[in-house]
Amino acid sequence: MTQAKASPSPSPTQAMSDRRVDYDQIAPSYNRRYAANSLAQVTDTLLALTQEVVAERILEVGCGTGRWLADLTNEHRQLWGLDASVGMLRQARQRPIRLDLVRGTASRIAFPDAAFDLVFCVNAIHHFDDPAAFVSEAHRLLRPGGALAVIGSNPHDRRGAWYAYDYFEGTLETDLRRFPSWGTALDWMVTEGFEPVEWRLVQRIVDHKTGRDVLSDPFLQKDACSQLALLSDEAYAAGLRRIKAALEETAAAGETIVFPAEIHLGALIGRLPDDEHRE
Repeated sequence: MTQAKASPSPSPTQAMSDRRVDYDQIAPSYNRRYAANSLAQVTDTLLALTQEVVAERILEVGCGTGRWLADLTNEHRQLWGLDASVGMLRQARQRPIRLDLVRGTASRIAFPDAAFDLVFCVNAIHHFDDPAAFVSEAHRLLRPGGALAVIGSNPHDRRGAWYAYDYFEGTLETDLRRFPSWGTALDWMVTEGFEPVEWRLVQRIVDHKTGRDVLSDPFLQKDACSQLALLSDEAYAAGLRRIKAALEETAAAGETIVFPAEIHLGALIGRLPDDEHRE
């Protein structure tokens, strides 16, 4: 059995780092990703954290369609969501729950000091123009004893594997630039005064595709994830051709090819001491 891995390309896709995902366009189909995996352990982590810090006022930054806020809804909580995309906020407003939604950026959040018990983001920090400033803003926004949670995958963590990085030119290099490492994000939290700060594994996703099954992988669609959405149409088509060529090559050799997908979702959680003094 052969594990899929394409030959390395000499140069990343041109100008990928300068592109931005058009989430207004993607918004109507965005929630399809949760049909394949609801990421229930992310919900469990958020619910446990709200109980730990007795969170009644909660802000999600990069809230998208409100998927995670919906899981936190109860009569004792006030839920706010902030996102830069009008289209994503439009989808969030269609949920049959009370959400206070604001358009804005993560580096400059228009709420008063000590307004929240919990601030969090899920699979979003790599989209922020200034993620270090987001950590600083979260510190300002939290009351003493509150918590900041940054949840998501991280390409700097080499324990996992994802075939898209092997077949779509420039995706890994771009992600290594977009994502802060867990160590870097931890340093930001410590510098701002979060104590203690801990990292925990939230969910391990294993969804390898064997042979032609890869062609029906929902995460192979161009609008299914930012890594592929950032590609030009030409670069995306070239990646698909590499996958199909690998299928043909292994079939001709009488072998079976496996396209690996093992994603680790982690949570970096920082808390403000109860005796935090604000000037």
